[in-house]
Amino acid sequence: MVLPPRLARRLRSARTWITLGVLAPVGMLVVSGMMLLDLRRDAWDKAEQTSQNLLQVIERDIARNVEIIDLTLHAVADNLKAPGVAEASPELRQLILFDRAATARDMGAMFVLDENGGSLFEAAQTPARKVNYADRDYFQAHKARGDLGLYISRPLVSRLTGIRMVVLSRRIDKADGSFGGIVLATLKLSFFGRLFDRIGLDEDGAINLYLRDGTRLMRHPYDAADIGVNIAGAPTFERFLRERSGSFVGTSVRDGVERHYAFTQVGDLPLVLNVALSTREIEAGWRAKALVIGAVVLALCGLTVFLSLLYGRDLRRRAAMQAELARLSLTDPLTGLPNRRRFEETYGRAWKSARRTGKPLSLLVADTDHFKRYNDRYGHAVGDEVLKGLARCLSESVLRPDDLVARVGGEEFVLLLPDTDDAGAMRVAGKVHQSVAALGVPTAGIAAGTVTVSIGLATELGGAWEWPEALYGAADAALYEAKAAGRNRTCSAERADPARMHAEAA
Repeated sequence: MVLPPRLARRLRSARTWITLGVLAPVGMLVVSGMMLLDLRRDAWDKAEQTSQNLLQVIERDIARNVEIIDLTLHAVADNLKAPGVAEASPELRQLILFDRAATARDMGAMFVLDENGGSLFEAAQTPARKVNYADRDYFQAHKARGDLGLYISRPLVSRLTGIRMVVLSRRIDKADGSFGGIVLATLKLSFFGRLFDRIGLDEDGAINLYLRDGTRLMRHPYDAADIGVNIAGAPTFERFLRERSGSFVGTSVRDGVERHYAFTQVGDLPLVLNVALSTREIEAGWRAKALVIGAVVLALCGLTVFLSLLYGRDLRRRAAMQAELARLSLTDPLTGLPNRRRFEETYGRAWKSARRTGKPLSLLVADTDHFKRYNDRYGHAVGDEVLKGLARCLSESVLRPDDLVARVGGEEFVLLLPDTDDAGAMRVAGKVHQSVAALGVPTAGIAAGTVTVSIGLATELGGAWEWPEALYGAADAALYEAKAAGRNRTCSAERADPARMHAEAA
């Protein structure tokens, strides 16, 4: 397939490949960054879903077990009001009161207390063990208020067994509505511990169960010092209470670890449950992938940049070589002056410009006098030095950047002088003669000043010469005229009459 010239030039440009070598890695980094962000978002979405699932399972188990115990408390309170219960035998009364009592592994004692906190009945035995819990906060709370409903106490140690537990209790009213005592059931904290232990969390993960007043009932992983601690007022807990359910990222007041918190209120109970996953662990898998992907991408980007720079350097080297070859193709290797090819290209442009603008264009053709004698007598090495010296003299005689000095033959040189009339060209020719007169040849047999040149001059102005070859031919003819007149001089070609030239051509 043939590419358009402009596109082909761009593809050969070192700048294009260097630009591509930079843009390609940037594009790779952008795409990789977007992919890594997507993977990170997936990790967080997975953590959110996992937390919500765990939260739902734990919340359902806690709510169901508390509900069973609460139904038992309701049943005991209702059975106390049944006719004939007070007159029944102790065994029958126990059967009536606790026939629907829940029995479970972590269920503790169940008592009916009178208005003074003393034990009346106990589900485990008859007669009830003599205890008094009038000093407990749950008893005082029911005594003070009749609308509490189910009350869940802070964690406490059982006076009967020495085991940590919480107490679930309901108020018993007398017929006149006054306080008549409470019915209570204890639930060992080991219930929550076993429930939380079944959940496999990371090293910094945690599950917490709180009362709404900020008291911690249980924490996983378990630490006895955490139980009963109140965190009311902590930013995380304030958000639990305010939003009731949801998720957010926050820093734990307990250990300063940043975690993702998923939380909810347990049914209609005064309990707040949260599952907290360490943000470091959430992103651990993503970081491992990001490290591998990042390393691979950076290696590929580095390789791409390196290869692009290498290829760009090769293109620059080729371009420099081509430029040097192009320069050499337009340069005379001996004198360093432009050669005939460069002269012809420049001469053609200068001729067209002069004809278009009407400005003068002068051409000087210079030839070394008796050059063959130098070669025959002193050898070509001396002849070459003469030509080099002459080239320096000619170059020093012109100052403008548009002026051109070129070697067009063995010992023949030209000076192209745009925007220069015949008088100006004669002044340049005079400088050439003066400079060449001071030229010293580095050979013992030749004294300074023995090198001379003859110059032919012709000027194009106002259509004096019909075509470029005519101007060059006129200057060349003037050169031979200068040689015939004795050499070491400049002769100017007589300006042609355009009308006469047209007549002769016809």
